[in-house]
Amino acid sequence: MRLPLFFAAPLVGLLLNATACQRGVTVNTPTDPPQTGMAGGVSTPAPTSTNTIEPTPNSAPAFDSAKRPAWLETKIRQHYKAEKANPPIHIYSYQYNGATVYYETTPCCDQFTNLYNAEGKLICHPDGGLTGRGDGKCPEFADNRTEEKLVWQDPR
Repeated sequence: MRLPLFFAAPLVGLLLNATACQRGVTVNTPTDPPQTGMAGGVSTPAPTSTNTIEPTPNSAPAFDSAKRPAWLETKIRQHYKAEKANPPIHIYSYQYNGATVYYETTPCCDQFTNLYNAEGKLICHPDGGLTGRGDGKCPEFADNRTEEKLVWQDPR
């Protein structure tokens, strides 16, 4: 016995639908929590109330400007008069061999950095130069320095 065509199409659809449901297919959306542990092993941070995409510049630099010696203020003014360096010059203070010292970075490649004592006298060039090891007069500076403080950074 042949079924008319208009009965055959709905019957085939009904049979396919019934067999798909019998397979136990379930649908999970991405918003469902994982069944055990974390999905992918990475935790999603909680939303913040502040905008984290566009940084807001800090109006007050974090420089340690307390008790800067006069010779250092003069050196900083000289840096402002010179062309902006890339990367910007930084001056740090450290405790080294029981005294306060000032470490001045250089703008770029193969130039000696400078290490000054509290009176402004050049002690040595701890790093930089062609070898990157400075002038060799204070090779232990990087290992023995303590109490790092950023004294000045060119803000331009």
